[in-house]
Amino acid sequence: MAEPLDAVVVGGGQAGLAAGYFLRRSGLSFAILDAGEAPGGAWRHAWDSLTLFSPAQWSSLPGWPMPVPPDGGYPPRDAVIAYLTAYEARYALPVRRPVRVAAIGGAGAALRVEAAGGSAWTARAVISATGTWAHPFVPDVPGRDAFAGIQVHSAAYRRPEDFAGLRVLVVGGGNSGAQILAEVSRAAARATWVTERAPVFLPDEVDGRVLFERATARWQAEREGRPPPPVEGGLGDVVAVAPVREARARGALGSLRPFARLEADAAVWADGTRIAADAILWCTGFRPALGHLTPLGLVQPDGRVAVGPAGRALAEPRLWLLGYGDWTGAASATLAGITRAARNAVQQVVQALG
Repeated sequence: MAEPLDAVVVGGGQAGLAAGYFLRRSGLSFAILDAGEAPGGAWRHAWDSLTLFSPAQWSSLPGWPMPVPPDGGYPPRDAVIAYLTAYEARYALPVRRPVRVAAIGGAGAALRVEAAGGSAWTARAVISATGTWAHPFVPDVPGRDAFAGIQVHSAAYRRPEDFAGLRVLVVGGGNSGAQILAEVSRAAARATWVTERAPVFLPDEVDGRVLFERATARWQAEREGRPPPPVEGGLGDVVAVAPVREARARGALGSLRPFARLEADAAVWADGTRIAADAILWCTGFRPALGHLTPLGLVQPDGRVAVGPAGRALAEPRLWLLGYGDWTGAASATLAGITRAARNAVQQVVQALG
């Protein structure tokens, strides 16, 4: 028998917890289903030295500010995990774990949510908040399968010591690529940065606060039917956090454009340049983890679902998508931006359920 609820949230990371905060205040019956063994969402899998590039007060979920680190700096990964763990307990959110949702399908007036272990729920509304960490993207470079060295996506990277003495290619020009390159370049025999274009570094005084303000300005303009304001950098540009500034000072942040193919022990460029390599770190991003929505037939070729305001699926009005990126709410994939997106989604859920 499937357990009937008003709402089910799939995913217990920052987006799921933010949705849970507003659902708790709504009076609806709900559960948060999380595939993780412990709280923290995708942060539990981030590399050891990862640090936010916004102050704690700009990286908080609704209702309770993230504690400021003792040194007053930006919160490290473990502080974020501790905060999410305490947040879940503080609001007594009904998180059930480990529950890996395998499929969501129709069930009359409700949706049926089925877990891999056989448990099931029916819900009049489902909020999908599974994020992207479980779906890392690696480009299909010719020869990738022939490369005999180590290949690791940033989702599985932990510490630079694992690459000590190796010749490493760090592929990807975003913040993860810059931060990982910065520390790996101190341990590796050689670290070569490969980016789609020349990296754009934001001024040293610019951090996540400025990026969030820009995202908010774009969102406000869109709501009011105005052209978006001029963009000076964006969420994909590189924030000059301390490790990146240190790497810049020692001249380690030069980059090459993408190689044409891989061989067993090297990358080869179109002009014939060949750089030997023992390992490749793919900092090439993620795609939405939406396999559980396959039975609904909503996932488009680009890996997304067509949504309207507040992330409501256009072809399935009982489903909302939350926290996957700007297409589900401006800056909604960030701690800074998830509050607004979660509030909007839950308000719409409450209205829909009457």
